[in-house]
Amino acid sequence: CGARASAADRNFYLMTLPSFLRLFQAIEGGSRFWTSELVAHGADELISRIIAGSYDNSKTSALRIKKELMTHSFDELMSEIHSSNARFITSESSEWPDALNELVAPPIGLIIKGESLGMRNVAIVGTRNPTTYGARIASEFASGFADRQWAVTSGGAYGIDTHAHRGCIAAEGKTYAVLASGVNVEYPAGNARLFSEIQETGALISEVMPSIKARPERFLTRNRIIAAMSRATIVVEAAFRSGSLRTAREAAELMRLVMAVPGPITSPTSDGCHRLIGERSAELVSS
Repeated sequence: CGARASAADRNFYLMTLPSFLRLFQAIEGGSRFWTSELVAHGADELISRIIAGSYDNSKTSALRIKKELMTHSFDELMSEIHSSNARFITSESSEWPDALNELVAPPIGLIIKGESLGMRNVAIVGTRNPTTYGARIASEFASGFADRQWAVTSGGAYGIDTHAHRGCIAAEGKTYAVLASGVNVEYPAGNARLFSEIQETGALISEVMPSIKARPERFLTRNRIIAAMSRATIVVEAAFRSGSLRTAREAAELMRLVMAVPGPITSPTSDGCHRLIGERSAELVSS
């Protein structure tokens, strides 16, 4: 019975894949409205409703989405992914991180470039302009988790993200970079070599097609993926207002453990961490 069930699941996955990929390409990630419509109608029916004009007068994005659906075919999109040495997964895939389903607006799908997902992981995030102290802590913490068979998830940006990824790689661990751009876009450009190294044992993860460039709002929507994928989130250094605090809040809303590393009370790069600790939104962590 198990074999038959597995085959049936596989067939269902292959049948729904074209519709999910077309919606993935057309709809911007993180939309609660379109997520609820997908849950209510299913992928095939939602495409039919959009093309039929059911949403033309209710959502300003509907006309753009309809145009995208009518412009790009499944074969064209899949060819672009395959030529990027990447793969597209949905919630029906065995590789899908089930924790993502706890989000209010889970991704329609993900594009993965690198090794398979699945290892338990912790997120390490923080400022793009760390102090020497913050850079060292991010690297040491990441190495320590790798030594204990934990993967490290971060955002692939300069600063704390970079040091977390590199610390994990130095300890021969697995690290995941959740990008605000496509997996073929080397952004930031200075991390091109790092992205190549990440793929060797870990993976690049994206909620957009491989060649799509980053936009400011995508850094915020990708933060929810970092938070949801991880058992816990550690903020190493962050300003009083920081995207890293958004990741921490996303994690807290999902009932994930949030931790913050304290720093000198005179350091602006630790203001965000002290804010989280002071508000009792994060556990103080020192090792």
